[in-house]
Amino acid sequence: MVEIAVMGHGVVGSGVVEVLTTHRESIARRAQEEIGIKYILDLRDFPDSPYADKFTKNFEDIVNDPEVRVVVEVMGGLRPAFEYVCRCMEAGKSVVTSNKELVATKGAELLKIARDHNVNFLFEASVGGGIPIIRPLHQCLAANDVIEIAGILNGTTNFILTKMIRESMSFEDALALAQKLGYAERNPAADVEGHDACRKICILASLAYGKHVYPEQVHTEGITDITLADVEYAENWGGVIKLIGQVKKQTSGKLQIIVCPMFVPAESQLSSVDDVFNGILVRGDATGDVVFYGKGAGKLPTASAVVADVIDCVKHFSSRKYLFWEDGSKDYVEDYMEDCVSMYVRASAADVNLSLLNAGTIFGGVTRLIRRDATADEFAFVTEKMPEKEISQKLKELTALGVQVQNTIRLGDF
Repeated sequence: MVEIAVMGHGVVGSGVVEVLTTHRESIARRAQEEIGIKYILDLRDFPDSPYADKFTKNFEDIVNDPEVRVVVEVMGGLRPAFEYVCRCMEAGKSVVTSNKELVATKGAELLKIARDHNVNFLFEASVGGGIPIIRPLHQCLAANDVIEIAGILNGTTNFILTKMIRESMSFEDALALAQKLGYAERNPAADVEGHDACRKICILASLAYGKHVYPEQVHTEGITDITLADVEYAENWGGVIKLIGQVKKQTSGKLQIIVCPMFVPAESQLSSVDDVFNGILVRGDATGDVVFYGKGAGKLPTASAVVADVIDCVKHFSSRKYLFWEDGSKDYVEDYMEDCVSMYVRASAADVNLSLLNAGTIFGGVTRLIRRDATADEFAFVTEKMPEKEISQKLKELTALGVQVQNTIRLGDF
């Protein structure tokens, strides 16, 4: 019998307990050991729970118990999760987490502690919920040089954009529906402003390229400025709008990494990833494009990934899994303004035809987009590919000629 502890009994934590209990026999066969839950850490009381006798409010019960060999951290946040995880691994216990903020912010440090104490620190559930991506990226695609990763990494924003695309809902109405259905929090900032997707692409980039990328190094934009006009122009262009986390390695060895809305062409496999589903495209030099698809969150899908890591820990007590990346550096990520992109621009002006002519002159040619019901002063176009800093400068020149830029969105090329 291998005893474990679960820290946190919220949505994911309760799911972990449920999966471990209802699938007890099959999990024991796969782990080649019976797995028992000795403690569940939570500050709240659960007197009616069938596991009421396992609850504790004292972390010291867990860290000081030599029978506990694996600890599941599903509390979320950095405090006290970081301290607890460090102490558990320093006490010789392997740790499994779904905490993307913890891994994105402290991953390199925690992986070093795990290595130094010959324990495992696993986090499959931190990206993509129930979608297997950490293990495939680390093991199955290990023979590849990863050229690029691009993904729809947040189900809430994808649900909102899907409603805007399919049903012409406004952003505000789609967000309200997402909150009503439980897909969005009362304070949805982490989702709609891109922070959740940012943490996830940081984890994938760190794993793929072996050096920690920190969230503060990633230029991050959300979907709060997306309008139905932008959705219609994307359709006229030949695609849809998705919130994308993207990383690619430059010839210099530095990374280009960004989280932002993008026009995704209809022929891309990511264009048809809708509702609360996630899709992650990994472009390898040997495999070409490989896409991972599924529900990116939810109680049981995420719990499934957590429990799979628990099984992995139990099977590797005698041989630590080599999952590791180095600490990052300030100059590891290239300025996003250096990246070559094509840009969609929606603008307004008193004289649309003259403004389009000026845009063509300034940008060296543009492609106009049209939509039904556009106001007389509205126009939109797509630029040719060039460094984003040049696009920014050229838009300033256009603004000086009386054009008001309403929105800009990058074009994806995957």
